[in-house]
Amino acid sequence: MKTRTVQRTQLVPHTINGKTQMVLDRYDVEVPVPPRDWDRTVLTAVTAAAGFIGVACIVWSTASIGDLLARATVAPAAYAAAGVFDLVWLSCMALEWLARYDAERAKFPRRAGYVALAIAMVAVGAHGWIADQAAIGFVGAAVSGLAKGMWTLVLRHHAKPLDRKTQQWVDAERAEVGGRLAMVAVRRELNRAENAVAAEQAAIGAASPESPEIARTPPEDEAETPDEEEEPAPSGPMTIADAVRTAISCGITSPDAVLRYVRRVADANAKESSVERYLRGLRKPA
Repeated sequence: MKTRTVQRTQLVPHTINGKTQMVLDRYDVEVPVPPRDWDRTVLTAVTAAAGFIGVACIVWSTASIGDLLARATVAPAAYAAAGVFDLVWLSCMALEWLARYDAERAKFPRRAGYVALAIAMVAVGAHGWIADQAAIGFVGAAVSGLAKGMWTLVLRHHAKPLDRKTQQWVDAERAEVGGRLAMVAVRRELNRAENAVAAEQAAIGAASPESPEIARTPPEDEAETPDEEEEPAPSGPMTIADAVRTAISCGITSPDAVLRYVRRVADANAKESSVERYLRGLRKPA
């Protein structure tokens, strides 16, 4: 059995002049070397070969289809469009690779890749036929077919499909996380809509100072009850400090009422400690 030398460390006591300290001591050990994983080596080599074949296929197809399209347009545009043919089915294979643990999700990219491959092969064959070189067009189209076939075999070897119950569990987890992710965008959209409504209402209130909502005088019992103090209407986007200052100026003295007002007109996630800090600063004697 083959072994290799590995250096390791350990703490050992070391005494000088009667005082002991723990110090690092390095020592060598022989550990067994696992046998070479030839299966992994072969798979890596085959994957690398498939990558080389894919690059060669892109170069050949782009040159062939680009020359075909250059008969009707300028060369740069023709060759740029020619690169699309193989890049589409290669992108479909990349999506199939990402879905290698989900056979159901991998079906559509695989089928779309076959369709894109067929179109690319027809385009390469058409170039040979128009150039009166049908045999070269046939062989050139076979290059794309061989590259796609090679990558299909490699992807199927890498694929690790899950059993039915495990796949259902993965789908449920994916749906739960996807729902939470979707709610982030939904909440952001709702916040934008609420801010737009608040700004519109503030603009309408500023244009009509005699509106009933602004001119209304609170009853005496409401003015005497701190928990039910009248809150001023928002006058536009506010910071937490502006909202606290507005609440104090309108006679709202209860910290809970001030916090509710701040969360309504300034920041729905405002912290109670931040509001209390602003309140202490405003209440300090000048």
